[in-house]
Amino acid sequence: MNALPSLSRRTVLSLGGVTIVGAGAVVLTACSPAGANGAAGAAAQPNGNGSSTKLASGTTVLALADVPVGGTASATVDGQKLLVSQPTAGTVACFSAICTHQGCPVNATPKDFECPCHGSVFNSTTGAVLQGPAVAPLTKVPVKVSGANVVTA
Repeated sequence: MNALPSLSRRTVLSLGGVTIVGAGAVVLTACSPAGANGAAGAAAQPNGNGSSTKLASGTTVLALADVPVGGTASATVDGQKLLVSQPTAGTVACFSAICTHQGCPVNATPKDFECPCHGSVFNSTTGAVLQGPAVAPLTKVPVKVSGANVVTA
């Protein structure tokens, strides 16, 4: 006699799928160092050591001439690694250089931003994910051009 209940093949496969999907959601949530929404607060920027500090308005990030038109550059301000792009002459964008996947430092390349740890690639103008495993965009840092410099806004 069989004391165990009989399960159909369909039931076993359905239960297995639920377990796999549930575990995947837990794993993906755990990868995000900035929480469920994948972004730190607008006023506080991650500084790469697990804490956040606010950059004062008007802080020089780098000279505008250090960012090629159509290209990117990196800078460190008050211990925070930042990525800057200049898509068109005089227009700049700036982002935290901390990957939203697992917190690795992201590098500026000639056209975009790349994480060397797991291969995520981010758009240099918007911070949007172009290639995962990251799913959240880089944290935007408000900047503007002031004279010959890129400064925090």
